[in-house]
Amino acid sequence: MFIGTGFILPGVSGGALAAVFGIYERLISFIANLTKDFVRNLMYFIPVGIGMLLSVVLCSAALSYFFDFYMVEILWFFAGAIIGTLPTLWKQAGKEGRGSIDIIILAVSAVAGFIFLYSLKNIAAEIPLNTFTWIAAGAIIALGFLIPGLSPSNFLLYMGMYDKMTNAFKQLDLSVLIPIGIGGLLCVLALSKLVEWLLKKIYSNLFHFILGIVAASTIMILPIPLNYDYLGITYSYSGSGTIICLLSVAAGIALGWWMCTLEEKYK
Repeated sequence: MFIGTGFILPGVSGGALAAVFGIYERLISFIANLTKDFVRNLMYFIPVGIGMLLSVVLCSAALSYFFDFYMVEILWFFAGAIIGTLPTLWKQAGKEGRGSIDIIILAVSAVAGFIFLYSLKNIAAEIPLNTFTWIAAGAIIALGFLIPGLSPSNFLLYMGMYDKMTNAFKQLDLSVLIPIGIGGLLCVLALSKLVEWLLKKIYSNLFHFILGIVAASTIMILPIPLNYDYLGITYSYSGSGTIICLLSVAAGIALGWWMCTLEEKYK
């Protein structure tokens, strides 16, 4: 269920959570090599899949409410949750060594990711909502699972599709859910072997690239004046507003840290 939140929560990556819980590489290997130990792997991942689906449905109803009435507070909470998991991702990235090229990749991907995400605000209003764009949304969500650290909901938020998606999950709207499922399945089947190959050949480079994207996406979801244009937020940080946001960040960091302690426990 924790991994499922990565499909629906802005700033959170299902792939990163799968890595935190120690099942990411096994899952990618299973998808990339479906005929190898199929039954054993299927039985292992069925409970994971059930938990993910339950999480998406349950979270959608709550998120619709929070994004309507507590947008700023919930975004600070998401940012805190990412910050809390960064030490684990840093450790994961250096598992096979860390060189100067990895640090350069991290910095470049962070800057490029920030520029790309910021540029999305200029095209968001022009994106139509139809079957094809929902298929594309499904592919974006799947990318967040294939690439740990990449938060697909961030992209959907900037593209003006996020609130419609959560409402569709809450209402079980098949006209949206089926295209999203098709797009996600096609993306996973098409790219899982590539991701598996990259993990084997350039593990350290790939994970430092992911860290850079995580840093960029974290900055972009923060509801600071820079973001008012495309989040439509009007909020005062004076008085109790600042205290509430600080508490939200602290709660998010605590949640992220707790998830990391679970990784050590189950490993």
